[in-house]
Amino acid sequence: MKKIVKSFYDYLDERLHLEDLVHFMGKKYVPVHAHSIWYYFGGVSLFFFIVQVTTGILLLFYYKAGPDLAFESIQYIMSKVQFGWLIRSIHGWAANLFILSAVIHMFSVYFEKAYRKPRELTWISGMLMLFLGMGFGFSGYLLPWNELSFFATKVGSDIAGAVPIVGESMKILMRGGPDVTGATLSRLFGFHVALFPGIFTVVLGIHLLLIQRQGISEPMHFEHLEQKEKKTMPFFPNFLLRDLLLWLVMLNLLAILAVFFPAELGHKADAFGSAPAGIKPEWYFLFMFQSLKYLPAHIIFIEGEVLGILLFGAAFALWLIVPFWDRKSARGEKNRLITYLGIFAIMFIIVLTILGWVA
Repeated sequence: MKKIVKSFYDYLDERLHLEDLVHFMGKKYVPVHAHSIWYYFGGVSLFFFIVQVTTGILLLFYYKAGPDLAFESIQYIMSKVQFGWLIRSIHGWAANLFILSAVIHMFSVYFEKAYRKPRELTWISGMLMLFLGMGFGFSGYLLPWNELSFFATKVGSDIAGAVPIVGESMKILMRGGPDVTGATLSRLFGFHVALFPGIFTVVLGIHLLLIQRQGISEPMHFEHLEQKEKKTMPFFPNFLLRDLLLWLVMLNLLAILAVFFPAELGHKADAFGSAPAGIKPEWYFLFMFQSLKYLPAHIIFIEGEVLGILLFGAAFALWLIVPFWDRKSARGEKNRLITYLGIFAIMFIIVLTILGWVA
């Protein structure tokens, strides 16, 4: 068996020069310190994305986009297709866990100041993938064409439509018209399975390339140590094997969640029916949704909802370009303001999400 594996490796190496790749990976090192655990959440996010793509392709074999067929095709998948209910549940849970792990990864990079020069573009590409992941969630929410997804999409697109100047155009772009109809389903289906995955794949390729070229960032205190004082581990095979072990743990977690908390379907959407009570968006939009509910109808001469959307937009924009305005960290100095802002953001998201969940 050993001879067969070696012969196959030699065959590929002769044509693809694998030895050069192994040599390159062998020279990559990962810093080892008290916060090294946070390095693994980037790989965990990648794992959940791979699971989403795989299960999404399997669901596409049976799913039919259209107001007359979407709900029935999901019913067929869950009741007639062997393990169809499991694949749909895994797809849904992987989507939620992808957002969660990506958010954890984002905050770990933020607090470690790993966005500093020369990793500004790595931060921006990672943030773009997080925004695209949330776009995946919004576009995929309507695809079952049930009551909850129909009215949640209506509310979500109405909020987007409140953005000054471009809001109405954004709403029509998302809906494929003035109202949520079958055209909206077709439009979001195209976004979900073609446009967003294509853009995400390109950005992911750029992100991984940047990481390979620049290596994994070191904490700020490492910069003051001599090379011999820095503790590291080889990326290949040490770090990679640990990453793969964590992937297996996450696969087991996915299986447990999908089996014991399977995805539900509910009732088919009725455009002329009344919205179900207590309608809420996905959990990762909940803190924004709940914040807008607390704002008064008018603040001075601006509608409360419009002002809230503008403030969230400004906050996301500043967060996206933090490598360019956090000059202290760029010089290797400690910036407590950045740390306090990050803590405030985490507390704000957690508290508003809990309030939105129990309301």
